[in-house]
Amino acid sequence: MTESSTAPRPAAFNHPGHGANARIGVAICHGFTGSPLSIMPWAQHLADLGYAVSVPLLPGHGTDWRQLAATGWKDWYGAYEKAFLDLAGRTESCFTAGLSMGGAIALLAAARHPAAGVSVVNPGLSFYDRRVRIIALLKYLQRTTVPVQEDQTNAPATNDGDYSLTPLAAVHELKKLFAATVRSLPRVDAPVQVFKSRTDAVVPPTSLALLRKGLGTRITEVVDLAGSGHVATLDVDAPAIFARSGEFVDAHAHRTTILETP
Repeated sequence: MTESSTAPRPAAFNHPGHGANARIGVAICHGFTGSPLSIMPWAQHLADLGYAVSVPLLPGHGTDWRQLAATGWKDWYGAYEKAFLDLAGRTESCFTAGLSMGGAIALLAAARHPAAGVSVVNPGLSFYDRRVRIIALLKYLQRTTVPVQEDQTNAPATNDGDYSLTPLAAVHELKKLFAATVRSLPRVDAPVQVFKSRTDAVVPPTSLALLRKGLGTRITEVVDLAGSGHVATLDVDAPAIFARSGEFVDAHAHRTTILETP
C-alpha cells in the first residue's frame, strides 16, 4: 500500500499527566520496524486518564530498513530504558508496557529496574521461522528478506517509514534481545498483564509459553483478543486493551517505584 504524503510521520510522544494521576507513569515501547504510531491510541488513552506517558522512537525506526540494519538491540533497549528512567524519576509509580518486540523490551526493563507493573500486547520472545536458528550465518549469505504479512487484520496501515525489506542483521539482533529477555524473566518483580491475539502471524504461541514458564504467578491475567491480528492496539480489540490496561495501572499504582541511585 502506498502511504499518503499527508500521513503523520513517526515521532516520540510525551505527556506530563494531569490531576492526581500525574504521579503515575507509563512508558510504552513500539515494536520491530514499527513506530509510536502503532501504539499512539493506547498512549493517548492513558494520557487522557491523566497518567504521565512516554513513548520513545527507537533508533533505526521511523526511517527505513537501511537505518535499522545499522543499529542493534542494545541501541533499541537503551533508548527505551532512558525514557523509562526519565519518567520514573519524575513519578512516584512507573509502569513498563509494549507491543510485540516492545513487550520484550518492557519486560527486560522491569527485570533490570523496579517497576510498578508490566502490560504487554502480543509480546515477542520467539519466532515462527526456523531459519532464525542459523541467522548468525544466514545474515552473511542473504542480507534482507521480505517482512511478514498478515491477512487477517483490521489494523490500518501506518506511515512508519520504508520497511519494505527486513535486514537479517537486525533479525539477528532481535533474536539476541529475545534471548536476553527470556533469561531475565525470573528477575521481574512486578505483576504482569498480557494481551494475546488468537490470530497472530508474527508472534507464535511459544512466546506466551516462555512467558508462563519464566514468570509463573507474576502473570496476573492473560486477556484473549478474539478479533485482532498482531498489531492489536490498532485493531478491533483495541478498546478492550485500553480499558483493561487502564484498570491494571489503577489497581497497581500503589506500588511505589524507587530507583537505585548510582
